[in-house]
Amino acid sequence: MSELQPLTGAAKILGTLALALATFMNVLDTSIANVSLSTIAGNLGVSTTQVTWVITSFGVANAIAVPLTGWLSQRFGAVRLFTASVVLFSIASLLCGLASSLPELIAFRVVQGAVAGPMIPLSQALLLSSFSKAKAGTALAIWGVTTLVAPVMGPLLGGWITDNIAWPWIFYINIPVGAFAALVTWSIYRTRETPRRKLPIDGVGMAMLIVWVGSLQIMLDKGQELDWFHSATIVALAVIALVVFCLFLAWELVDNPHPVVDLRLFKRRNFWTGTLALALAYGVFFGNVVILPLWLQQYMGYTATDAGLLTAPVGILAIMLSPLVGRWVSRVDQRILATVAFSIFAISLHMRTAYNTEANFGFLVVPIIVQGGALAFFFIPLVSLILSGLPQERVPAASGLSNFARILSGSLGTSIATTVWDHRAILHHAQLTEYINRTSSAAGNYVQTLQAGGLSLQQAGVAINRAIDVQAHLLAANDVFWASSILFTGLIGVIWLARPIKINLPPGVAAGAH
Repeated sequence: MSELQPLTGAAKILGTLALALATFMNVLDTSIANVSLSTIAGNLGVSTTQVTWVITSFGVANAIAVPLTGWLSQRFGAVRLFTASVVLFSIASLLCGLASSLPELIAFRVVQGAVAGPMIPLSQALLLSSFSKAKAGTALAIWGVTTLVAPVMGPLLGGWITDNIAWPWIFYINIPVGAFAALVTWSIYRTRETPRRKLPIDGVGMAMLIVWVGSLQIMLDKGQELDWFHSATIVALAVIALVVFCLFLAWELVDNPHPVVDLRLFKRRNFWTGTLALALAYGVFFGNVVILPLWLQQYMGYTATDAGLLTAPVGILAIMLSPLVGRWVSRVDQRILATVAFSIFAISLHMRTAYNTEANFGFLVVPIIVQGGALAFFFIPLVSLILSGLPQERVPAASGLSNFARILSGSLGTSIATTVWDHRAILHHAQLTEYINRTSSAAGNYVQTLQAGGLSLQQAGVAINRAIDVQAHLLAANDVFWASSILFTGLIGVIWLARPIKINLPPGVAAGAH
């Protein structure tokens, strides 16, 4: 790609637009469904715990597909692979919108996530080939802004579509975007195809990767519903995940000339510390991203649009500060920049523990705006640490493996956060209920007030139970926020296990972190 001449004129503008739109569409789908989960659950007749599979299924499939990008692009060519990915992603989006049951929707989201795997790294590579080396910074700025705007727009756009049209349209909107991106990309880049060569693939390793990741995810998603390890199904899934994971490690670490995942990268201190910090932090962050809109819609009376408007400002500081961080990353110790990110995350999440059922929009949005500053300092410094000291030929494998860990952790974080939230809500509900008894004058007065308002004794009991449920889920959400704040504080220690570095990133790497 680096030997190709830069594009000029209309081809350069259209090519950049097509690649940016494809990237936007891909990243958008990681967050657009968040504020629509309650509506989807209601329409499909499932619980909110079950409907989180809509997010996690996409994430896990995407995580499995990302490490294969290098092999697939060499086998089929980068342009062919990217165009095919965009077309298949659009078709999968159509099927997601047409789904009439949760199993159908999850199946199509798996397909969507799998075919989306090569899109982000290849769109970045094609975009860089469109610009001269002197203008590489401009290309990366375009790419970086695109990946920052999409998560910001996702909740807002998803909420508006859910409230004003119908939830299937959060998927249908991908179809015209994908058609345009695929058509323009193929017409402009088909003469710039990369060399192709037949390469063997580690089929055994790939099969084991799918089995242990899939088993682990199903165990986490079904655990609460099946009462965790009191269920034979959960125990079986846990055993399968653990055994196959161990076999996977052994297989990949033997003398395998074409491993699906290059685990030897973990011998490098900065790689494993950076990847560990990135994965754990992203998992904690994404778990909270899912919890907040669910709480707002189910217990605070917010519509999907309002929930999207509340969460969207997280991108304000991220977009404003990212260009500065990009300039600082080669001048300032990356561990300091990452420490700033984790500290801001911890502060913003601790601020959320002050949430209450009477909080207005302005009070709720302040911690979210603050959190945007953390996002600006988050990705680029950590990727710098992960890739420090690596020869150029190992950068794609390292980037793929770290992104695999990040994406998988985001899915696992979603499952863990929603499970903890529900369990803590049950605990708080039981504790609050202890105060409601015949000897409680406050409870008696409240029942009389409700009856005076026209409610029967039974209806008053339902109203009281709902009030307790609202408070219980508020307290449970605050528990999640508090625990997340502590985790981010602890992750600062992980960052400082890395060695200090001062490097110039390979072209395109920093932007590709998101």
